[in-house]
Order: sequence, then structure tokens, then C-alpha cells
Amino acid sequence: MLSALIGRQKKYAQAKTTQAKVEVPKGMYTKCPHCKKNIYVIDLLSSIGVCPSCSGHLPISPNGRISKLVDLESFEEFDKDMLSANPLEFEGYEEKIQVTMKKVEQNEAVITGKGKIKGIETVLAVMDPRFIMGSMGSVVGEKITRAIEYATENRLPIIIFSASGGARMQEGIYSLMQMAKTSAALARHDDAGLLFISVLTNPTTGGVTASFAMLGDIIIAEPHALIGFAGPRVIEQTIKQKLPSGFQRAEFLLEHGMIDCIIERKNMREELYTLLKLHTKEVNDGGY
Repeated sequence: MLSALIGRQKKYAQAKTTQAKVEVPKGMYTKCPHCKKNIYVIDLLSSIGVCPSCSGHLPISPNGRISKLVDLESFEEFDKDMLSANPLEFEGYEEKIQVTMKKVEQNEAVITGKGKIKGIETVLAVMDPRFIMGSMGSVVGEKITRAIEYATENRLPIIIFSASGGARMQEGIYSLMQMAKTSAALARHDDAGLLFISVLTNPTTGGVTASFAMLGDIIIAEPHALIGFAGPRVIEQTIKQKLPSGFQRAEFLLEHGMIDCIIERKNMREELYTLLKLHTKEVNDGGY
């Protein structure tokens, strides 16, 4: 009698649960990689990709970032139609590029161009970790180098937002060459007495960290960004030691003098404007 009653209760409970189940439309929620809580996508869009629960900074598209930085309709993109080739004939690479281009609606892992931040003309390069982990192939390196050279020729500051897993293995030595090429272009920019602001976002690793990302006159990071050459797991496996808590996060690097400051995404436009204003020709000529 009791077992039959329990059985009926279970069936009733299961039926009630099934009837009450609500289907969530695809794309309505996403999970924060930091606190693991579900986030209403509309809330995430309004917060520029910052989790409302833990303030974790999630990846955003270069176009989304640029739109929050520059003055309305002031951005002019460079080298928009430059596409990657497959110089090493790496199997499946061309298909991977095509699939990624369609998925993120971009041609490569960086967008470059010029725009105005509160009236100050600036060259920008913004990397995209969604495009094969923001890996730096020959096109990424070429676009960044051309942006730097444009800034040098026109005596403009340049701001580079890094977000990368490092060199793109499918391009081998062609990818590694971009480290030297971008660094050499920045050396000429520096020789001209011009400003380079490097902004490190999550993640900034590998060959990008070992080249242009750490060469800024001013180095900024977003909160909790992973910054380093090799990842923490690789280092632990190599040295057979446990790393300190928060190792390679932006806060750890700030404490140890590797970066200059940490700026939240919502404050980035205002803080960059302040830095640019302090380094404009008009201010310097005025004897400030």
C-alpha cells in the first residue's frame, strides 16, 4: 500500500515537473566563465560584456569595443579585405579560416583603423580572441605593422588592444616573424617620439606578449586578465612547483611592476582620453 502510494507520488511529481518546464530561447542566456552564473544576454550587452554578478570581463568583438571608444562615425578601418593564405599548405587550415570568418563575421583576428577619442585622432588595433583564439598569423602581424607605420608617418598615437593565445601554429615561421616585424615598427614609432598605449585583455599570451603587447609606453590591463608567455599549467608542469595564487593575472602583474594600471572597461574611453590629452602636440607645445 505504502509503496503504491509512493509510486503514484513520484509519477505525479515527475508529470508536474515536466509540465512546468520552461524552454529558454537559444541565445537568451550565457554563462560567465569567471563565476559560472547565467547572465541575461541583454544585461551583458548593456554592461559592455562585464558580468553583473562578479564584474568579470568577458570577450567582446572588436567592433563592439571600438564603438564604445571612439566618437560617433569617426572610425575608418584599414586593410579590411586582407585575407590569410595557407603558405605551409597546412591541412584543414583554409576550411578553419572560412568557418571562423562566417562565425564571427570578420576576416581576421584583428581590426585596425583610425578614429577620434573625444576629438583626439588615434590609430587603433583591436584583437579578437574569438578568431582562432586571437592567434597572430601573417595577416594579423601585417595589419598591426601597417597601423603602426601609419601612426608614425602621420605622427599619431597608437593604441593596441591585445587578446591572443599567441602565434598561429598553422603558419609556422611566418607567424613567428610577425613578432620581430611588429616590434621593429614600434621601435621606429618610439624613435619618432610618439605614444604607444598597450591594453592587455583576457587572454594576452604567447608570442603577442613576447613582442608588441609589452612594449607600450603605458601598459594597461583589464581586471583579472590572464597575461603571460606560457600558461600557468605549462609552467607548473615544467618547474614541478605550485604557482602563487593569482599568478599571471593583471592584479599580480600590477603588484610586481609589470604593468602600469588596471582600468575597468566602462572607464576605458575616459581614461584613454586623459592619457592622450596629456601627450598631444598642442599640450606639449603649450609647455605643460
